[in-house]
Amino acid sequence: MVLRRTWAVALFGVDGALVEIEADVRKGGLPSLSLLGLPDSALQEAKNRVRSAIQNCPEDWPDCCVTLALSPAAMPKAGTSYDLALACAVLSAAELVPGHRLVGTVFFGELALDGRIRQVRGLLPALLAARRSGMRRAIVPASGLAEAHLVDGIEILGAEHLRDVATWLRELGDLPCHPPEVPEPPPEETPPDLSDVLGQPEARWALEVAAAGGHHLLMTGPPGTGKTMLAKRLSGLLPELPPGESLEVTAISSVAGDLGESARLVRTAPFVAPHPSLSIAALIGGGSGLARPGAVTRSHRGVLFLDEACELGPKRLEALRTALEEGEIRLARRDGTLRYPARFQLVMATNPCPCAPVREIDCECPPQVRRRYLGKLSGPMLDRVDLRVRMRPITAMTVRGTEPENTEVVRARVRRARAAASERWAVHGWQTNTEVPGTVLRREFALPARSTALLDKGLESGAITARGADRCLRVAWTLADLDGRERPEADHVAAALEFRDRRAA
Repeated sequence: MVLRRTWAVALFGVDGALVEIEADVRKGGLPSLSLLGLPDSALQEAKNRVRSAIQNCPEDWPDCCVTLALSPAAMPKAGTSYDLALACAVLSAAELVPGHRLVGTVFFGELALDGRIRQVRGLLPALLAARRSGMRRAIVPASGLAEAHLVDGIEILGAEHLRDVATWLRELGDLPCHPPEVPEPPPEETPPDLSDVLGQPEARWALEVAAAGGHHLLMTGPPGTGKTMLAKRLSGLLPELPPGESLEVTAISSVAGDLGESARLVRTAPFVAPHPSLSIAALIGGGSGLARPGAVTRSHRGVLFLDEACELGPKRLEALRTALEEGEIRLARRDGTLRYPARFQLVMATNPCPCAPVREIDCECPPQVRRRYLGKLSGPMLDRVDLRVRMRPITAMTVRGTEPENTEVVRARVRRARAAASERWAVHGWQTNTEVPGTVLRREFALPARSTALLDKGLESGAITARGADRCLRVAWTLADLDGRERPEADHVAAALEFRDRRAA
């Protein structure tokens, strides 16, 4: 009996766990192949892929009883990324290749029947998990070398065929460690400029405040007033992602399969704008077995724009409430509960009623129809939206007076405000005002009574909830940062309260 071990990684969302693969080749008895350790259907089919790939290398398949065990045995395993590790374990256990190079090496790749190694999803987060577990070396598909080299602290080797890996294990050849030359990707499109939007001074100001503090925004108004145009220009106001957040966003893109062969760190904040007809599973994530990420996760550290928000219906909108409050999505499925990051800026745009006339006086909807339409945005949902703004109808095709500010001018102010907030909260590890818990704002950074007098009156009259008061304080700090003040004053708190006016919803 010969027993050999290799290693792979099981992914659960964007987190990974090291999996030990044991191969037991026992002479005597009828030839058979068993795969243990809670494999899913795709992994169960690996038995046939691995056998054909080894035989077509060509190598001799052991004509005896072969048992493959994936440990921890109680942890579900899914996907095809285990194929290469399984094949190397069999080759070593059958004494066709030496096993000393297997120690400290983790393998990734799906095998074709002729032995070619195909790319797999989630390579970046899987390599991060392998590095945390102390693995020294990783062998990945050659097409994934660019993505794999985004991870430091672990030796990366690439292989195009199982035959190349067997040659490397026998120390008869080397594997490439640098990605092949690929054409440079086309330059990213320049975000549309804010100066393209006609008028709308209140909405432009709300967009700037949202960008500076990371606040959620709701724009209500008739069609054609620039709601979608403004929302698409928000990503151009946001600063470049810092290295840690950039790695998070790139890992999510890897799990979603959005990284190509010329994989690079995602530096710009993502902007996700799903169609109003999307399902709940497409919005928050879903699927059988282990759930896949949805739009809220793909917009992590960026913007999720829901156009025609009232058309989504209350079920989809209410599904966002936990993510807005906690910054993550927890999906419970048959094979386990996954946590996906979901710290995004929500921007919603909606018409004031179903008929949506250009002029409000032309509305033909009865009052109960208007209430029912806007009632799809429930009170608890609106309570989590920091900024609400009513859009004005456009009355002239040219903006009279001063030229509207462009994106560069506004971005400079946003950058200064974000820098002030980041410096203030650096000790606590927060980047923007929206991340600060209300308890910290009310205790360690409490404002004088004269500054919060209006807020106290709103709480006494029931016009605002405790959660809403905390969000007003966060907006007030953002307004102070934009003004270059050290602390918010009464005017900043009053302006933050005005942004929460229900008549703007």
